[in-house]
Parts: sequence; C-alpha cells; structure tokens
Amino acid sequence: MELEVYKKDGSKSGEKVKLMDEIFSIEPNEHVLHQAVRAFLDNQRQGTAKVKTRAEIRGGGKKPFRQKHTGMARQGSSRSPINTGGGSIFGPKPRDYSTRLPVKLRRLARKSALSLKARGGQIRIVEDFTFEKPTTKEMAAVLKALEITAVRTLLLVPKSDPNVTKSGRNIPKFDVQTADKASTYDLVNNQVLLIQKSAVEVLQNTFKN
Repeated sequence: MELEVYKKDGSKSGEKVKLMDEIFSIEPNEHVLHQAVRAFLDNQRQGTAKVKTRAEIRGGGKKPFRQKHTGMARQGSSRSPINTGGGSIFGPKPRDYSTRLPVKLRRLARKSALSLKARGGQIRIVEDFTFEKPTTKEMAAVLKALEITAVRTLLLVPKSDPNVTKSGRNIPKFDVQTADKASTYDLVNNQVLLIQKSAVEVLQNTFKN
C-alpha cells in the first residue's frame, strides 16, 4: 500500500510512502482489539476504593439496649451493618486491576488497529515538521490546511519533540504521540491517524523485534 505525502500547507509533495502489507493490510482481529483496549482501560484504574467493615468503625462496644422486653430485635452493637453509621457488607476493598497481555497479542492488536485505519482511509502522511517554539496557532493552521480540524486526530512523530507536543496539547480532539509508544487504545480512539513521514519507518520497526 502506498500513500501520498502531504506538506504542512495541505498541498501534495509528489512523494509517496510505502506501508508494509503485513502491518497495514492484515485481517483485523476484533477480539484481540477488544482485549487490548480493555487491558489498557483496566491499567488506568487506581483500585483504591474502600469502605469500612463493622470491625473498622470506631465505637459500638456498648450494647445499644437491653436484650429483652423492648419489642425490638436484639442488638449487640450500634455499628452493625443494619444500623445507620454501621459498617458496610461486601463493600469494595483496594485491589489491583492491572492486566498484562502477551507480547504477540499486543502486537497483533496494534496491527489490527493500523489495518482498520488503513482500510477506512483514516491514515494521512505529512512531511516532517517542527516549530521553533511552542505555538498552538501554527499547529492549528497545519490541521486546518490538512482539513482535519473537526475530527479526533492522533499525530505520530518519530521522536519526542516538546515544541510539537506543547503546540498541540491545547487543541481539542488532538493528541501527539511518538510512533513507537502509541498503544492500541491510542490508535483506536482517534478518527484520523496523522503520521509524519519519518515516523512511518519508526512505527514499522517496532514490529521487527
């Protein structure tokens, strides 16, 4: 598969970039995609939710009222779960939600995500560009020239570039990631995948090791 390379002013550069079929043209595995996205979301959870049981609530050592002749059910503690201010039954406890997937499965998920984007015509290649200093205005101008301002977009760059990252962080529906760090969730959670020309090789090399 070959895609046209665009300049940052929106015009065609006349160059084309070849995308590897074994990465961008495979049959997407939707089940693996679901597993990878679910694992990513699980790994974002802190798992710190907690409630106190009756054993952890202060007080309640004294019997609330006498055992008999009250017309009510007997009570041994005011901290019983059936009373106001009492402990909770089967409430959440701190736990680890993290999920680790096999390397081969994670790679297949990323390939499936890239292939889905390629199949849907949602990949755009742009020439390498940077800025002398962080400037949201210039980044917005690039997106406007490429006619992708109204959709959620992920820009993949070959290496970390603070000026490019800072230029895009205040733009709604826009994110910047280095090509070798983008997760399956990052790829799926965007409508357009904008890849800088030299980032294509970096992205494809991540599947060789």
